[in-house]
Amino acid sequence: MAAGMGVKVAIAEDRYLGGTCVNVGCVPKKLFVYASHYAESFQEAAGFGLINKGVDFHWPTLRDNKNKEIERLNGIYQSLLTNSGCELINGRAVLVAPHVVAVGDKQYTAKRILIAVGGWPNIPDIPGKEHIISSNEVFYLKEFPKRVLVVGGGYIAVEFAGIFSGLGAETKLAYRGDLFLRGFDREIREFTAAEMAKKGIDLLFNNNVDSIDLQPDGSYLARMSDGSAIETDLIMYATGRNPKVEGLGLEKLGIKQGKNGAIVVNDDFQTNVPSVYALGDVIDRVQLTPVALAEGIALVRNLYAGMNQTVDYSLIPTAVFCQPNIGTVGLNEQQAREEYTNVEVYKSEFRAMKHTISGSAERTFMKMLVDADSKKVLGVHMVGPDAGEIIQGIGIALKAGATKEIFYSTTGIHPTAAEEFVTLRNISL
Repeated sequence: MAAGMGVKVAIAEDRYLGGTCVNVGCVPKKLFVYASHYAESFQEAAGFGLINKGVDFHWPTLRDNKNKEIERLNGIYQSLLTNSGCELINGRAVLVAPHVVAVGDKQYTAKRILIAVGGWPNIPDIPGKEHIISSNEVFYLKEFPKRVLVVGGGYIAVEFAGIFSGLGAETKLAYRGDLFLRGFDREIREFTAAEMAKKGIDLLFNNNVDSIDLQPDGSYLARMSDGSAIETDLIMYATGRNPKVEGLGLEKLGIKQGKNGAIVVNDDFQTNVPSVYALGDVIDRVQLTPVALAEGIALVRNLYAGMNQTVDYSLIPTAVFCQPNIGTVGLNEQQAREEYTNVEVYKSEFRAMKHTISGSAERTFMKMLVDADSKKVLGVHMVGPDAGEIIQGIGIALKAGATKEIFYSTTGIHPTAAEEFVTLRNISL
């Protein structure tokens, strides 16, 4: 965007174009999520008269086709950069002075320096740490494991537990807390846990790995905090991500950082060194790709188009592509009750129309939180197929300040799951 406005721009990248999301994040993960649904869909098809005689999963096909798609996207990003007039520098840039970075043995000067290096998986230091893989490596496995232990309780852990299980692996998910997806609505978390357990995922809450031993047959023995031991073929940790700031030269320039290394910036994404800016996961505000995109757009417009644009971090819709999906926007019930005196809660739980014939026991759950005084909708949450697609549209409504009456007055599309949101009447206070 800056180059398109006539600014002289260079970008230094030492790994792959497109960042975490395109290469080892949301894009390849979503492709794996699609794959993980097929076995279940084939089984459900029998209720509709489509009889299959079983399928074999060939991991190299999925992995390699994913690789081809990511490489295609890398090429698109390179074309976008070079065609806009950016100079692409291959290598890790290190800050040398307020207006100087070094890449290898060459130095470059600039009026402004933008740090957008993202984050990196955090692996705790435990005995046997060398046997753990993270979300960086999981996309390139040589062989698909028969048994998997996923450790963590956030988006990535929950999503990959569903992916591994859906693709046929015996899957366990260990989390040190009493329930995963901290920060989400409690009922959404509980409902999701029940649905995942129904699909055969073994949920080990209030449990953690103390150590890992490599066994003679190549498998691993994970010794757990509850005294048990788990034999498995793969151990994947998804226990958070830290800003990827090591070796950037921040200390040399005295750039302020938070406890986890996050770069501290003001509302203009400017550090305490006026020529240096930062945005995206490295500032650790909201670690979502569309948020980083919004921050980048605002920065460029403000610096080079004379605008005064701010990034609004409220009412950010988000989805967890577990099975079934979670979609959410706005306040959860605890937050709503802390901020508002009178909160109405509308809920609906049902078996989706598809599953009345498919034979699946999967259920859908929807929840809406409303300020009883103003009737403003405060939060909307869903667990069920295509929850992310549905909540995206509802996010627009909440951003526009929609009330419960506006939802009521909207005609539903029948028969869909989404229409339930405009007919919700099961209320509690």
